[in-house]
Amino acid sequence: MVNLHGKTALVTGSTSGIGLGIAQALAQAGANIVLNGFGDVEAALASIRTLGAEVIHHAADMRRPDEIEAMFALVAERFGGVDVLVNNAGIQHVSPVEDFPVQKWDDILAINLTSAFHTSRLALPGMRAANWGRIVNIASVHGLVGSAGKSAYVAAKHGLVGLTKVTALETAATGITCNAICPGFVLTPLVAAQIDAIAQREAITPDAAQARLLSDKQPSGQFVTPEQLGNLVLMLCSPFGDQVRGAAWAMDGGWTAQ
Repeated sequence: MVNLHGKTALVTGSTSGIGLGIAQALAQAGANIVLNGFGDVEAALASIRTLGAEVIHHAADMRRPDEIEAMFALVAERFGGVDVLVNNAGIQHVSPVEDFPVQKWDDILAINLTSAFHTSRLALPGMRAANWGRIVNIASVHGLVGSAGKSAYVAAKHGLVGLTKVTALETAATGITCNAICPGFVLTPLVAAQIDAIAQREAITPDAAQARLLSDKQPSGQFVTPEQLGNLVLMLCSPFGDQVRGAAWAMDGGWTAQ
């Protein structure tokens, strides 16, 4: 069991899906939790409280450095600082490069990449003072490979893997580690809705629709789950993760093995 009692974990983009699953895993390990995001905040808070953890929410827009700084000020006031930082906030847009909306490009780079720089720069001084900390950047298989139509997302996630490596090198002689997790298709409510839509549109079973969605990319034919990602984060937060530094850990059902 991983013991994070007395530690505080900030997970960006954590009111649903992957981020909430990771926050729940950290809460089960005893950490205080800071949620961030624009989903169903009350439901997310309740799900953490049922695990016995102290939890707060801050609605920082991850495009805005001033709001990120305000979130860290609140965490410092309430809990003393951030011990575990999980950079999960992300958005997506699909379009060819020549048609890609400039504002969409700017927003994706800001939320998926630049926000992780801001949170890391704000978390690191306290982690250095304590000589312990964990930064986990939720990248994607698209931090390792490309897909047509996803230029901004792929660029941001490749950048996030690069930021991970540099942060790991700069903290290599300390008790701080920084790593990236690169999921393939993850079973979230949004993806579940895609499966239902495919099943209805093509008059096939949900199992057949899932196979259709996964067939081109994820050889296992199975989704990664938020719970699996949460448990990988816990491993990285444990003593077993002390020498995992600068990794881009694929959890992708074989996607990047092809």
